[in-house]
Amino acid sequence: MAERILNNELKTLSAEPWVNIELKDDNLFHWNVALIVLNPDSLYYGGYFKGEMTFPKTYPYSPPDFKFLRPLFHPNIYGDGKLCISILHAPGEDEMSGESAAERWSPAQRVESVLISIISLLDDAEVSSPANVDAGVLLRNDKEAYKKMVEKDVELSKRDIPEGFVMPTHEEVNKPPPKEEGDEAFWYDSGVDDASFGGSDSDAEMTYGEDDEEHDEESEEDDDEVEEAEEREDDRGGATPVP
Repeated sequence: MAERILNNELKTLSAEPWVNIELKDDNLFHWNVALIVLNPDSLYYGGYFKGEMTFPKTYPYSPPDFKFLRPLFHPNIYGDGKLCISILHAPGEDEMSGESAAERWSPAQRVESVLISIISLLDDAEVSSPANVDAGVLLRNDKEAYKKMVEKDVELSKRDIPEGFVMPTHEEVNKPPPKEEGDEAFWYDSGVDDASFGGSDSDAEMTYGEDDEEHDEESEEDDDEVEEAEEREDDRGGATPVP
C-alpha cells in the first residue's frame, strides 16, 4: 500500500513548479526534495532549499522524516537541519507539548501538505519554544538583523540549483492562460457546418485521458484503504494497522 500511495504522490508533485524531487538511489522511500519559494512577499523568495525526506514502511500510518541538507538560521530548525513542526509528529495528542491530534500527523495527510506546511513555517516562525534559541531571540529583538541572516541563507541555497535547472518565477507560475477564441466566433469564421464532423457530443466527453482516469481511480482506492484501515483500528480499540 505504501508503495502505491508514494508513487501517486510523486507523480502529482512532479508536476508542481515549487518543488523538485528525485529519488535517492532509486529508493521510493527516500526522496531528495528541493523547496522553491515563489511568493515574492516571502523573506525566502527565490531560495532553492534542499532537503531529504524518508518514509517508514508503515506510511501513511506513521509520518515521514524531513530535514534540510543545508541548515537554515530559523527559530524552528535545529542545527542538523531537522524541524520542530507538529505535522511531522506521531499521531495523537501530546499533553507535554500541548499539541492536539488535529495539529499532528494523521493517515489522511500527504507529502504535499507536509511540504506546504514547511514553506509556511519559514515565514511564520514559532518563537515561544524555539529549536534554535539564537534565531528566536534575534527575530524578536532585531528583525532587520534576522532578515539579513535569511538573505544570506537564500543566496547560499542558490548554489544548490542543479546545472541546467531553470528556476521558475512567480510571474511564470501565475501567468494567466492565453485567452481562447469563443466557440461561436470559431464556428462563424470557419464557415464549417456542424454536420461536417462525424463525431457526436458524447465523443468530446470521452477525451479525458486514460492515464488521468487511472490516476484518479488509484487515489480513490488509496483513500478508501486508509479509511477502511482506520475503521478496523477503531474496532480493535486503537491498535496501529499494518498494511
